[in-house]
Amino acid sequence: MDPITATFVILGLAVLAFMSGRVPLGVVAVGVVLALWATGVLTLSEALGGFADPTVIFIATLFIVSESLDATGVTAWLAQKVVPLAGSNPRRLVAIVMGCVALLAAFISINGAVAALLPVVVVVAVRAQLVPSRLLIPLAFAASAGSLLTLAGTPVNPVVSDAAVNAGGRAFGFFEFALVGLPLVALTVLIVITLGPRLLPDRVPAQLSESAPDVRAAAHTLRRDYDVAVETAALMTARDGVAEVLVSPRSSLIGQDVFVGMTTHRESLVILGVRRDEDLETEKPEPGAVTTLRVGDALLLQGPWAALEEYVRSPDVIAVTAPHALRRGIPLGRGAKRALSILAVTVVLLATGLLPPAVVGLLAAAALVVSRVLSGTQVFRAIHWSTIVLIAGMIPLSNAFIATGAADVVATGVLGLSGTASAQVALLVICVVTLVLGQFISNVATVLVVAPIAVSVAATLDVSVQPFMMGLTVAGAAAFLTPIATPVNVMVMQPGGYRFGDYWRLGLPLAALFLAVAVLYVPLIWPF
Repeated sequence: MDPITATFVILGLAVLAFMSGRVPLGVVAVGVVLALWATGVLTLSEALGGFADPTVIFIATLFIVSESLDATGVTAWLAQKVVPLAGSNPRRLVAIVMGCVALLAAFISINGAVAALLPVVVVVAVRAQLVPSRLLIPLAFAASAGSLLTLAGTPVNPVVSDAAVNAGGRAFGFFEFALVGLPLVALTVLIVITLGPRLLPDRVPAQLSESAPDVRAAAHTLRRDYDVAVETAALMTARDGVAEVLVSPRSSLIGQDVFVGMTTHRESLVILGVRRDEDLETEKPEPGAVTTLRVGDALLLQGPWAALEEYVRSPDVIAVTAPHALRRGIPLGRGAKRALSILAVTVVLLATGLLPPAVVGLLAAAALVVSRVLSGTQVFRAIHWSTIVLIAGMIPLSNAFIATGAADVVATGVLGLSGTASAQVALLVICVVTLVLGQFISNVATVLVVAPIAVSVAATLDVSVQPFMMGLTVAGAAAFLTPIATPVNVMVMQPGGYRFGDYWRLGLPLAALFLAVAVLYVPLIWPF
């Protein structure tokens, strides 16, 4: 099999695997790497080169910076302060919710921005006597639009910036994306406010996921279940928190006598309560009594967040309420000011271009650990490894498209459809392909596949690669037609009570808007 044919076969199988949803993204990416090597399309070092790519390193550090804002309560504080300002006016509420998530998505991950605002938006919607389904699709769509405001908004942005440099163009500035992002955010809000009341469904919401719990409600429930005398406000603070754990099978805790008020030996965590499943045991442990622990007994522990995190990783217990999930809801917790300061310096360095983005990201990650905003464990947990492996695995496929000439073959087909007279028509074809693929597979994977084709088309037409890369970014962000297009679309599906077909009604005019902006507006700012 010749290299061009092998590259197309590998791409086709990868797309089918992505669309099936049955194979984890990381497994698909690793399979691509191995297939490129096994077929001789790339050498082993070339096939594995994506894992050392500076763009991949930079994207990994963005996840860490995002986690610092989330873990220290910055995003929770912003959500609690800004969203309620809308009052009960539905249009103003939608506009403020969309504006907030767009701003957050510009500096932290799209997923993190939606996760931070999701529980607050649901509560505010209920208070405003609106069903959450009227707000949650707008929340997800605005996050996608907000990702076009800065270089850090989405992994796609540094990918296309790097692709532009490799094609002989220049890197995009940190805030340069806002030239197209700001109009798109404004127009997205306008369309949702105008068409949303007719196109958004009224659905009965499902229960919110526990990944972003309401802290006050969680604290009240724990006090009730364990008959704890500690005030709700004192149960979880910026310094201390609680964790609910179960005694695991074969745990060393089995047979030990415990009582309320005693502390654990190593972590010095205070036992606030002990609870036994009443369905399995007729006698419930009395408050203050000594309890001999059995498998399945539940303990409520209080202490420093870091100590709780260490304790729940022990094989002796199974976490029921994860400390890191509760800690996210504590507004402006310990380290918030340091996290904001590091973010400010990071933005300045990225905006001025004094250092390469990967170096800036690594410095930011190191500063967060040294200043004790995040622990080493939190840093590694913050990185979305499936995304990193996906990008690192698809970059070699993107390179193979160029090296084997496969991109030239596709580019010839694109030019056959669009003709060689108009670069704008060629851009339209490329953006349509990107938009369609992006509804079924990751927008990062889509852009990595289409980018070399766009580069080849630009080279054949002897025009600037910049409008093609920016147009590709805009089209890649238009993931509005299906719930599987982006993780945030899936994230809002259950709490909004949405069905598969609820997305395209409002998503279609927005996708048309993004396509028009990519083809008509982008070349005005970044000429051919």
